[in-house]
Amino acid sequence: MDRPFDTAVIGAGWAGLGVSYMLTKAGLTHRVLERGRIGETWLTQRWDSFHLNTVKFHTVMPGDHYEGSDPEGFYTHDEFVALLEDYARRYGLPVATNTPVTALTREGQAGVYRLITPVGELTARAVVIASGSLNCARRPEVARALPPGLLQIDSSVYRNPQALPMGAVLVVGSAQSGGQIAEDLAMAGRVVFLSTGRTGRKPRRYRGRDIGFWERESGLFDIPRKDFVGPNGRIAGRPLLGALHTISLQSLSAQGVVLLGRFTGVANGRLTFADDVRDNVRFGDEVAAKTRRHIDDYIARSCLDAPPAIDDPAETIAPRLPNPPILSLDPREHHITTVIWCTGLEGDYSFVQVPGVLNAHGQPLENEGLTEAPGIYFAAVDFSSTRKSGTIFGIAEEAQRLVDYIIARRGNILSSVEMATPLHETMAMAAVGQSSCELR
Repeated sequence: MDRPFDTAVIGAGWAGLGVSYMLTKAGLTHRVLERGRIGETWLTQRWDSFHLNTVKFHTVMPGDHYEGSDPEGFYTHDEFVALLEDYARRYGLPVATNTPVTALTREGQAGVYRLITPVGELTARAVVIASGSLNCARRPEVARALPPGLLQIDSSVYRNPQALPMGAVLVVGSAQSGGQIAEDLAMAGRVVFLSTGRTGRKPRRYRGRDIGFWERESGLFDIPRKDFVGPNGRIAGRPLLGALHTISLQSLSAQGVVLLGRFTGVANGRLTFADDVRDNVRFGDEVAAKTRRHIDDYIARSCLDAPPAIDDPAETIAPRLPNPPILSLDPREHHITTVIWCTGLEGDYSFVQVPGVLNAHGQPLENEGLTEAPGIYFAAVDFSSTRKSGTIFGIAEEAQRLVDYIIARRGNILSSVEMATPLHETMAMAAVGQSSCELR
């Protein structure tokens, strides 16, 4: 019989590769199974002009440090995938590409899990699920009621303005994807309607540094999950943040984007919206002001020599709002041909067949990466333990913590169970970029 790996890692994005690096460093035998290519989600679910929201200096994998000449620049998605591929090569990480896990089950043998793929199977005493919690688009139920003539796509499918039919575009959702896509369309000269929501906003830079620098230094990213969960158990999504510069609802309106309230449904063939667009603009302003005050307080408390605050034109420009507010639209009258849903993402964990791992909605049932199933862990789930969870610069700390759990559990198993066979020898590692590998 095959002897189990110490660990199997599902997903070869930044999270899976970060965990693999820590497993390699700890001397644990493992295999990384990737459904497509390294960084598949970044390759196939990002629009053409997409840039990462974190500066290059903070977009660093475990064991690496930034050595370039543009520390506060931003990677394109293609540049970031190249970074991941190079990372896997340099550290000889055991990645099997084009090897999707179709089923994760509990093996009859105590403490062992079986992973089934189209090219074979393997067993492991621990499994780290790093396949991503933000790669499957969510649409509201009301999307089914839209007129059949409208093209409906998700933010993960959008590529560029030229790929869309001629006509106006309705973007639903005003967080990061919605704001950035609306601007991308407006800059191309398209007529854009943006259905806004109660979403916060962050400036791109403040007092001489990128906003991410101040958030890390001041401890904003270290706030524990319990301190920002709302009374209803919900967590506010990450706020609107431009990748290269500040984006606000008012700056979008100045570029010609027509701001609408929250999308509420369809009535007699007309799209309907709440009368809350002014409130949504105001809420974004309030969140941005709160962030700036926190940074100001941190600078004063730490006696730092930082430049004075300078007004950001994207935040000080007056909003241009329809008067009276637009509460309904006839798609034919306004020549709307496309609706882009920017209403959130979740993970696809349909392959998991182990009790106690997923909730009723098929999403991770975890606490700081731990599940009720011994030996199954999640990596890089958004807001899992702190605001830093689910960010690239947080994976080093998180991966080390998960590997510590794996080592401790492995030691307990070895000390409490009489093994029928010795621990397996290290199997030949699959070459990075190989289309498949023999798993048995």
